[in-house]
Amino acid sequence: MTDATNRRAAAPDCEAFERSDDTPVQRKMAPSLGEIWQARLNRRDLLRTSSRLAVSAAALSSFGALAACSDDAPSIPGFEFEEISHGVDETHHVAPDHEAEVLLRWGDPLTADAPPFDPEDQSVEAQLQQFGYNNDFIGLTPLPFGDENADRFLLCVNHEFTNDNLMHRALAAAEDMRTAYTPDMARISMAAHGGSVVEIVLQDGKWQPVQNSPFNRRITALETEMTIDGPAAGHARLQTSADPTGRKIIGTFNNCAGGMTPWGTYLMAEENFHGYFGNALPPEHAETRNYERYGIPGNFYPWFIADSRFDLSKEPNEANRFGWIVEVDPYDPTSRPVKHSSLGRCKHEGCETILAKDGRLVVYTGDDQRFEYVYKFVSDQKVDTSNREANRDVLSSGTLYVARFNEDGSGEWLPLVFGKNGLGPENDFHSQADVLIETRRAADILDATPLDRPEDVEPHPFNGHVYMALTNNSKRTEDQTDAVNPRAANLWGQIVDIHEEKGDHTAGKFKWDLLVKAGNPAEPAIGAAWNEATSENGWFACADNVAIDPQGRLWAATDQGGGWPEASGTADGIWALGTEGETRGLGRMFFRVPVGAEMCGPRFTPDGEALFLAVQHPAADGAEAYQPHGRPSTYLDPATRWPDFDPALPPRPSVVVVTRKGGGKVG
Repeated sequence: MTDATNRRAAAPDCEAFERSDDTPVQRKMAPSLGEIWQARLNRRDLLRTSSRLAVSAAALSSFGALAACSDDAPSIPGFEFEEISHGVDETHHVAPDHEAEVLLRWGDPLTADAPPFDPEDQSVEAQLQQFGYNNDFIGLTPLPFGDENADRFLLCVNHEFTNDNLMHRALAAAEDMRTAYTPDMARISMAAHGGSVVEIVLQDGKWQPVQNSPFNRRITALETEMTIDGPAAGHARLQTSADPTGRKIIGTFNNCAGGMTPWGTYLMAEENFHGYFGNALPPEHAETRNYERYGIPGNFYPWFIADSRFDLSKEPNEANRFGWIVEVDPYDPTSRPVKHSSLGRCKHEGCETILAKDGRLVVYTGDDQRFEYVYKFVSDQKVDTSNREANRDVLSSGTLYVARFNEDGSGEWLPLVFGKNGLGPENDFHSQADVLIETRRAADILDATPLDRPEDVEPHPFNGHVYMALTNNSKRTEDQTDAVNPRAANLWGQIVDIHEEKGDHTAGKFKWDLLVKAGNPAEPAIGAAWNEATSENGWFACADNVAIDPQGRLWAATDQGGGWPEASGTADGIWALGTEGETRGLGRMFFRVPVGAEMCGPRFTPDGEALFLAVQHPAADGAEAYQPHGRPSTYLDPATRWPDFDPALPPRPSVVVVTRKGGGKVG
């Protein structure tokens, strides 16, 4: 989830460049959603006096935050682990009282017919049956749904993008990657993008994938058919020669962070979609202003050499079909994913959910680019706690809001509604579909607050707070600073603590303050702000994903991109971070990734005894700073061969599972 300027290293240097109604797969009977909900309400009455039950209730957030905020929120326990140190090398490191094991790697087979991974003989057919590349978001939902004591889960993982020069020998050896990149490589890249649903099981104390599970599924940019609903569905601006209905979309890509709903579906956020389109729009095309606002064409990948839908000169409307939130039912591998236009179109970073006090669903999402905005969506429909299937359309209609942060620590959620506040014909919006297709321009008109790359936005299940990671913004000047973006040339980022009014996630107003200003506190010029007890290893730079564990504790994962030598001089990782009382703003380093990787996807099991982490693009970002003599990191000469350390294998993005030695809760 690096900034667009850092993203270009992920691809060759190319300048030109209905939902299914099928019956879901059935497992043994589990409690209904209503039974789960009632049990949770009953337990919450006991949270005031029982820390054991606090752990159990907090686990609800792992499955879509099916918990309204309590005015009597339980106290949050502290962290108990041995802190590790800053550094950078070729492998991962975890707190010494814990252990980390690789669960899934790029190319691992998911189906019975999948061939073994062979980087020297890649094919589209193989990749469609193998774990994809660059794992980012991780979601968990139990098998069967609602079983709070499950030892089987469906693991839902986003595959954001591909580092083609680390995937293919031919590109590493090529003098000109623009001519070496082939249509077959493009199709393999499309097949490696998207997501994976994988059944996992706890056996003999170890988590492992179930290769031949009927639930295992690849969702790809290449061939997965999707539909779109909400106001933009069928609109002329989404119609193409291949799909004159404007409702049938093939694929999803650049899926960054995401979310899980209370009814166990998986939300995939489409982020830097602009980078997949090449060539120019026809002269004076109606989408020119729209596409310029999103940076289209971005020319990261020359996919248009394999598929004309990525050629703007041939399919000028195709880019309007990306930049949405995609809902997938992991329990039904035959189901068709749905893109929800009601949630708006932008470079979505995550889509974390929580159930509001009145039963409606609220979704928070950031638009990951410098000077962009943070949004929340409030559904029209209430979640039906007695019937999982009744929630299929909850995300189909509702109100999208964008945030304005005031200098006095207050803020407002501004509704993006056609016909109101300048969002009408006077500004060239002619329907709600136009407002949502051009979400950024609509937010501009409402005078929302431009932020320092809003990434993950995580609602807390107990207290009505929302934690927002602002990763960095090196382009902000002194005269552009404000209270929520207080530093110019900001290489380090900050975490914002939003307090929804009366703890109500549907509220139109909020208060906010800064939890931390990241960066090294030992260097006064940086202007970092941490709890004074933070150790020399407890500070970090560029928070990206944030997660709340079953005990209500906050964790922050980082992504410095290629700028890590300047931002911190240390590899990315995950830190525990205090949020209240004497430990507020106190960081402790827990896990460190190999050189060139970023830390993604922190997700806990409901009992808090396992933490799943995504190690994305090892040997990629800024790895030349680690290589002897600053040489590039390539397939032939990578900065690390993590996790296999086999001279015949390239580095492989992987999901890691962390547990405490001897058992017990992580952290």
